[in-house]
Amino acid sequence: MRPADSSARELAVMQTSARQAPTSAQAVVPLAQRYFDLAAARGDPRYLGYAEAVLQPLYAAPTAEVHLVRGQLRQYRHDFDGALADFVAALALNPDLASAHAWRAAIYLVRMDNAAARKECTALQNLKRSTLAGGCLGLAQAYSGQLAGAYATLVQALTGTSDADNRLWLLTRLAEVAAWQGQPGLAERHYREALALSRDDVYLLAAWADFLLDKGRPNEVVKWLSDWSASDSLLLRLTEAETMLKLPLAPLHQQAMADRFAAAQARGDTTHQAEEARFQLHLRGDTAKALQLASANYQVQREPRDARVLLEAAIAARDSAAAQVVRDWLRTSGFEDARLRQLGQASVQPGAAPSLPTKTP
Repeated sequence: MRPADSSARELAVMQTSARQAPTSAQAVVPLAQRYFDLAAARGDPRYLGYAEAVLQPLYAAPTAEVHLVRGQLRQYRHDFDGALADFVAALALNPDLASAHAWRAAIYLVRMDNAAARKECTALQNLKRSTLAGGCLGLAQAYSGQLAGAYATLVQALTGTSDADNRLWLLTRLAEVAAWQGQPGLAERHYREALALSRDDVYLLAAWADFLLDKGRPNEVVKWLSDWSASDSLLLRLTEAETMLKLPLAPLHQQAMADRFAAAQARGDTTHQAEEARFQLHLRGDTAKALQLASANYQVQREPRDARVLLEAAIAARDSAAAQVVRDWLRTSGFEDARLRQLGQASVQPGAAPSLPTKTP
């Protein structure tokens, strides 16, 4: 992970510049972007509030860069329509703003709108942003039943960049693709390569923890995540591992998770519905609540991990109809992951035990 003192000094310089010129996009946007990056890297939503606060004075006459950062903040909160509107506005002001195309692609991929995502991949290629274009296309291929092609595309994108953030993202995605291909050894190699970059990244740690849980290695999850309780998604996985191991902190962390989800519901925040569904299913045993949350989440985002929790909840709740939307996607997309396909088959007969293990014993 990055040295704390260096990061703190960098942030302090940006904060000073923004205080001295609070209505200057040149001074404020870098700070807002930094706050967003910290929220994404550490899973700490407080940084979103900081970013929104400093950016607010610029909303009256937003520049392309202001639209770009506001769009990122909106997509983090799952206001995907608002985010897309901001990215459209950003591109209207600056048609060469590659990041806006990349973020649009990310939202389309979350929604499983591969046709729209591929248009953004093409736009990135036209802008000569080959690494971004390769990452975009590789994920689109993976989600549409082309895992071998996806892996090759991501490898090519990786060889073309030395940027640490790009490499971390690509290595994480390569690990996921390898796991979907049924190559756990290769997946673990890529995960460890990404972790060796020593950069904070909640998505990487969550994916790595899921991989370890699936392989029956909860002790390693505890080792990796014990210092990450500020992140809801990582605390969930830590609590799952602690519960499997019957560790003393498990009940305390379960209560902490319950309190966080209750607070989110009180303020109308549905950002972590997938995590709450998983919490209700694996840690509380409330299958009806888990299915309700997983179904609501799947209306917003439809990546493989969202599909998985819905399938697992539907099986546990003996509700085959609730899983139909995922089975339809598996059929039409050709997505190749054996675990999801077997869960899809198990969901046809409600209550049937999947032939591959889920994350809890």
